[in-house]
Amino acid sequence: MVPRAIDTLNEVSVIACEDTRHSKKLLDYFNINTPCVAYHDHTDKKSSGSLIRRLGGGENVALISDAGTPLISDPGYRLVAEARALGITVIPIPGASAVIAALSVAGLPTDTFKFIGFLPAKNSQRLSALQDLKMTTETIVCYEAPHRITDTLTDMVAVLGSERPAFMAREISKTFETYLHGSLAELLAQVEADSNQRRGEIVLAIRGCEDKADTVSVDAEKILRLLVKELPLAKAASVTAKITGGDKKQLYQLGLSMQDK
Repeated sequence: MVPRAIDTLNEVSVIACEDTRHSKKLLDYFNINTPCVAYHDHTDKKSSGSLIRRLGGGENVALISDAGTPLISDPGYRLVAEARALGITVIPIPGASAVIAALSVAGLPTDTFKFIGFLPAKNSQRLSALQDLKMTTETIVCYEAPHRITDTLTDMVAVLGSERPAFMAREISKTFETYLHGSLAELLAQVEADSNQRRGEIVLAIRGCEDKADTVSVDAEKILRLLVKELPLAKAASVTAKITGGDKKQLYQLGLSMQDK
């Protein structure tokens, strides 16, 4: 909690909270007595309309989330979008961000990274999403719920490989914060062995693919599968290579393996 945030929450007319009961603990700790209202992206338009009217009337409104930075996999974007559309000024109050905090100590490349929020909860959809990420060269960062962390790590091992370097941050800045690093298989083993690692708020960071030159991208494979149904294999591989920039010989070999199945 930065001093500017404390000053802002004391000075605004009202605080829009993801959960007023949860936020009350924070506000009481800092002796902030500003009135609060509940706001979530799924609340009815009456709630956002009330806040917009107050803003239009010259009042200042603060928006806070239960943890981390508002709008980063948290509610708020609908309210911000509506306010901006009406010419209302919206400014950030920099503070805690679980994504950046985790990346800063992950020991993985951070010159580029892909933040994907939460992976799908359903197993089949999660596997499909991971398959699409398999060839990503950037470090992958996501949030995960404690009751799904074992299943997610299991799926990551199956799709991304057991030896893919990874990092897990849990309960950042809180009493029981922990940091695990190693291969995906090692992280899975640690989580399975310690029930405490299946509690709290979790950030996962996974190193991107380092062997892109020796593999075919997911998009190229999809295109090739479509083209081989309409064209001779050599032509399909050639056209796919031109579209994706892939290696024609490699795509031809992949096409042969498709025909063998």
